[in-house]
Amino acid sequence: RAARDLPWRNTRDPYRVLVSEFMLQQTQVARVAEYYPRFIERFPDLETLARAKPRAVREQWDGLGYYARARNLHALAKDVTRRHDATLPSDPEELIKLPGVGPYTAGAVASFAYEKPVPAVDTNVNRVLRRVFFDRATRNVQRATKVWELARTLVPKNGKRAWRFNQAIMELGALICVARRPKCPECPVRTVCRTGKSRRTDAQGRIG
Repeated sequence: RAARDLPWRNTRDPYRVLVSEFMLQQTQVARVAEYYPRFIERFPDLETLARAKPRAVREQWDGLGYYARARNLHALAKDVTRRHDATLPSDPEELIKLPGVGPYTAGAVASFAYEKPVPAVDTNVNRVLRRVFFDRATRNVQRATKVWELARTLVPKNGKRAWRFNQAIMELGALICVARRPKCPECPVRTVCRTGKSRRTDAQGRIG
């Protein structure tokens, strides 16, 4: 209910979801929200992006930093246009073969664009799952593969519910279960959270 109204959440267009995920890598949401509409207006689909000159893509990306993302996105557009008739695959196993696409981005596109019942474990989701399901002594040493395995067991089998689940866990990590000074008293899952139940909040909001 408290989810942020972000432009890429109002679409199931695979290309637009993909662009948002590339931009959100290592860039704050507020900055992406500023650049995303302009990029989509200039390059409204994969084919348009694939035909663009590298300089034009770089200029449209200018200000977001980490320009390897723009190069990878451009290379991906060319690859998908050539090999997949400008249609992004819906299978995470196929998506992950594309330039610049890792496990999270593959899961995010599959879930948020195609409503596939697959997990999408970004930094926020990883933090939430570790805190909820692992105690303080072990949560920081659990391998990423363990967290992904856990996420696969939790994600609903219905695609629409999986979409909502993945978005909700991300928002929980971004707004409540933050890295520093998590807002445990406001957390809707505190009663079942192994970390939250074991912590005490002082007057300054620090968790001990």
